Amino acid sequence: MTEGTDTATPAIGPLDIRRVMAALPHRYPMLLVDRVEELIPDRSIAAIKAVTINEGFFAGHFPGRPIMPGVLIVEALAQAAGVLAVESLGLVGTGKLVYFMAIDEAKFRVPVEPGCLLRLEVEFVQKRATVCKFTGRALVDGKVAAQANFTAMIADPPAD
Repeated sequence: MTEGTDTATPAIGPLDIRRVMAALPHRYPMLLVDRVEELIPDRSIAAIKAVTINEGFFAGHFPGRPIMPGVLIVEALAQAAGVLAVESLGLVGTGKLVYFMAIDEAKFRVPVEPGCLLRLEVEFVQKRATVCKFTGRALVDGKVAAQANFTAMIADPPAD
């Protein structure tokens, strides 16, 4: 992911789970980013999701052949994009949330099974103050497991 990296924009990372949790409101069982390997502000992020048999969804998806649901793979990509957006826009600690607006061209190539490390690679396609577009792919052992383009909105949390 670092090929052609502009030296004027230094990479950040690795970021541990505490830094991920500072950027995202998600918590167990919906926090799907365990670590950020590299974040290049305003450009891209490479993060890791450790997929374990202890995940609750494996009990029913599918008994005898556990496979991570595609929708959760896309959610993991979106969470990585959320970290990228929050860090790039200087929003850590502000309470701002990153909401899905659209998912386009999602494709699933290989099953994601317990025991693998899911590498989440996301890049900005367009970045504005309140709406960002991303492209992302999830890899297992260097093979594309899933890919999607998606749009998100930066907003205040709902009022109580």
